[in-house]
Amino acid sequence: MISRDRRALDASWHDLPMSSEGFVVAVAAVIVRADGRVLAMKRSALKDAGAGLWETVSGRVEPDERLEDAMLREIGEETGLRVRLQPGPVDAYVTRRGDRPMCVVVYRADHESGEVVRSSEHDAHEWWTPAELRAHTTLTRLADAVDRAVQFAG
Repeated sequence: MISRDRRALDASWHDLPMSSEGFVVAVAAVIVRADGRVLAMKRSALKDAGAGLWETVSGRVEPDERLEDAMLREIGEETGLRVRLQPGPVDAYVTRRGDRPMCVVVYRADHESGEVVRSSEHDAHEWWTPAELRAHTTLTRLADAVDRAVQFAG
């Protein structure tokens, strides 16, 4: 059963404008394996933002793209995994990407099959517990979102 607050969050994000001058809208996936471990990805040293940081799968939403479609696209591009995306976001927060404000909408995705095939956007990956990911990232707000996503089981 979805809580009333959760239903309100689901409804509000479907109508969010996906692009705005100077404002970045991004999605992030907490991909969870059956053993409760989550996929952590190390951003390539060549990335323009966050080079070398440990994160989850993430990416910017393209103009006129639905959030869920953007999330599935990014998962496919960055990992090649087959996942089941849980309905609606589990978290959302505002941060900055360089000098631009950015809204990050976080989804939980359950790993169904496949091995990680990294794109050039990441140098390494690990399947960690949420605590291990928190210990390796400086992205505290993302680590908080990972904790929320792992607690949510659709």
